[in-house]
Amino acid sequence: MRAFRQFALSIAVLAAGLYVWVAYVPAAQQMLDRIGVLDALGIDASQHQEDDPQDGSTADNASRVITATVGERALADRISAIGDGRALRSVNVRSNAVGTITDMALSPGSYVEQGTEIVRLEDEAEKIALERARIELENARTDAERARQLEARGAVTEVRLREVELALRSAELALRQAEFDLSQRQIVAPISGWVGIMDLERGDRVNAQDLLVNITDRSEILVDFRVPERIVGKIAVGQPIEVRPIGGPDTVLTGEISAIDAVVDRASRTLLVQGRVPNSDDRLRAGMAFSVRMSFPGDTVLSIPPLAVQWSGDGPFVWAVRDGRVAQVAVSIAQRESDAVLVTSDDLRAGETVVTEGVQTLRNGAEVILASGQEALCGLCKTGRRATL
Repeated sequence: MRAFRQFALSIAVLAAGLYVWVAYVPAAQQMLDRIGVLDALGIDASQHQEDDPQDGSTADNASRVITATVGERALADRISAIGDGRALRSVNVRSNAVGTITDMALSPGSYVEQGTEIVRLEDEAEKIALERARIELENARTDAERARQLEARGAVTEVRLREVELALRSAELALRQAEFDLSQRQIVAPISGWVGIMDLERGDRVNAQDLLVNITDRSEILVDFRVPERIVGKIAVGQPIEVRPIGGPDTVLTGEISAIDAVVDRASRTLLVQGRVPNSDDRLRAGMAFSVRMSFPGDTVLSIPPLAVQWSGDGPFVWAVRDGRVAQVAVSIAQRESDAVLVTSDDLRAGETVVTEGVQTLRNGAEVILASGQEALCGLCKTGRRATL
């Protein structure tokens, strides 16, 4: 009795499973029809297919599918590299003289214009020397003028006149030297830019060549990075680049190549390239690391929607619609884009139609009805079995 109950329960489970399979798997009815199960049960398969509105096929056994047209797109060769950023210009300002700082017109982090006096050294001795040089020059000019007047009357020798003129020239040079010495006590900004952190105060004594301050022009950031030698013939000055700070990957900047090295590094087989990135909002700093991306157009290949790509044991393929029937066409994936898959194929051409949805029951040579827009979407939704690719 117990064995009979178990047998009956097994039969019920199998019957329920068979019903679910036949009801929800479109290919099940065809398989049962081929092996004769439907005939043994007295079921007309064709009549059942016509009456079953959940099947994605029409009365003449043609499947309803959504299609797309095969396009063309250039294959992109992408290069990614990590580069180091540096300022457009950076100058270490040093003292040209020995002296004590008496005045400073800058502070750490401030912006200075080119030619602005930033540091002044004690210059009283130089001012005295300049005044003495002016007096000596005035005296030399007076002697020279008197000697020329006497020479016109023949009252002075040519040797004396030459001595006076040499004294005048020496006085002029002495004045220029005094003016130069005084100018060395005034240190001006050689470029416009931002002042870095400095350890300098009024009253400090500096020597010649002591570092006073660093001034950086970061209106643009130069990014040095390396590219493989295979793209040497493709890269050019002015080519656009995409730059992302490593510390802020959500920030995407657009720059251009500003310089290309002339020699490929033998050890790494790479070429040094310099990019230029605008920094108008002053968010970037010298020394930052950047991710650099470049794209080069390549060969033109076929472009199809991602949903059109199917897989089998032999690799990827698509269902091409030709004369109302589908044909399985093998493809090779060359590159994946966000909105398309770039492929190559010996048996697929641009402008052909491929199936993107409704591929569940397709087989080579099967008839299909092309649907598009809302009609196709509703037709597939009725089956409750939209393609999952």
